[in-house]
Amino acid sequence: MTEHAVVIVGGGPTGLMLAAELALAQVDVAIVERRQNQDLPSSRAGGLHARTIEIFDQRGVADRFLAQGKTGRVAGFSFIPLDLSDFPTRHNYVLALRQNQIERIMANWVGELAVKFYRGCELTGFAQDETSVNVELSDGRSLRAKYLAGCDGAHSLIREQAGIDFPGWEASTSYLIAEAEMADEPAWGVRRGEKGVNALGKLEDGKRVGIVLVEPHVRKGDAPTLQELREALVAVYGTDFGVRNPTWLSRFTDMARQAASYRDRRVLLAGDAAHVHSPAGGQGLNIGIQDAVNLGWKLAQVVKETSPESLLDTYHRERHPIGARVLRLTVAQTALGRGDDRTEALRETMSELLRMDEPRKRYAAIMSGLDIHYDLGEGHPLLGRRMPDLDVVSSNGPLRVFTLLHAARPVLLNLDEPDGFDITPWASRVQLIDAKYDRAWELPVLGRVTAPSAVLIRPDGYVAWVGDRTQRGLTDALITWFGPPAAA
Repeated sequence: MTEHAVVIVGGGPTGLMLAAELALAQVDVAIVERRQNQDLPSSRAGGLHARTIEIFDQRGVADRFLAQGKTGRVAGFSFIPLDLSDFPTRHNYVLALRQNQIERIMANWVGELAVKFYRGCELTGFAQDETSVNVELSDGRSLRAKYLAGCDGAHSLIREQAGIDFPGWEASTSYLIAEAEMADEPAWGVRRGEKGVNALGKLEDGKRVGIVLVEPHVRKGDAPTLQELREALVAVYGTDFGVRNPTWLSRFTDMARQAASYRDRRVLLAGDAAHVHSPAGGQGLNIGIQDAVNLGWKLAQVVKETSPESLLDTYHRERHPIGARVLRLTVAQTALGRGDDRTEALRETMSELLRMDEPRKRYAAIMSGLDIHYDLGEGHPLLGRRMPDLDVVSSNGPLRVFTLLHAARPVLLNLDEPDGFDITPWASRVQLIDAKYDRAWELPVLGRVTAPSAVLIRPDGYVAWVGDRTQRGLTDALITWFGPPAAA
């Protein structure tokens, strides 16, 4: 039996991100992935939101994605445009980039790190006890890990075998999504139907058509037939345009479900294994990556025994409300996408509302992930929010705050007089940086905020403490997030 500190099942974006976070923390991590390589049969998800791009920037790899994608200043809420161009971030845009490209870039990055892959096999079962999890694979091999992470998608076997409930909304609509050839010229563009949006678009090769169709009746199962695709085209357009040779054909619904708990002892869930919903608004891949970044550093510290196991409870406490909000938003967007007269009146009202500055900023921040606020108690507006990527000046010259997070280590950033803090008991875990910043502080939605004297930044880029040289509350924050002080 081969042993690892952490075994991740599922090598999609969530699993890859979690593996990268653990590897950066020098944790022995392995990925079990049923695909022999990172190839996908289709493009799937279509882009990255601003906060996800910031996360990649925090790790120093954002340029790899930006070099292959196309930026646009507008996010969308059920096809209602939301302008991001005035947001206080370096990445005030959406990056159009297909999932197959996103995964390829991520896999290349993870390949540079110390991550073991078990490809071409699947998890068939596991058993956990007080100290470890034994994992059985379809090729007959067995693995043992301190922790098992289920990044194995909507039909998660790990979630099922852990006995974690998966409540939510049943499907009210099903869609076919395909890439295929058409003998006849299709009706390009978007056509809104009574139950939702249909679309036909030309793919990059100029020969195939990307197809999204609302089915006349709700159907389940993710392996539809070419005949079902033809029938759905006829139902919407009156013809099937001679559709043929699909390179990819699948089905999704507006079902929305969320795991009742993201953790069962030594088993943790992230990404689609923890929450499934309609792809409206392009949220799924993005919040899966954000799940992984929230979990990764916490799991690393518990594995390395610098923090108690109770730190893992904060993963569910922080991320479950974010997932629940995304479910509500996607359900709302799906409902707003219907084409009957009453819904059209609602959509016109929502469009008018979202053209107003304050609602536009609020919903653009929600859709982009820039408004995330973890409840870390009362205090400065920065507490529990993302740290802005400021251009500060240290004793070594100018630098960006995000560069301090490339190694996924926490930072105590002192913006007051130098040498005002002593964190010697945590010196091996937390970077202490003295720097200056003399410009205004601005946060998405909130706008200008009072300049803090010092901030404690977690490895995921969120602020765990705001204070000054009195250090009131700092020791408690260091112990809470980065473990008890090291022995002298």
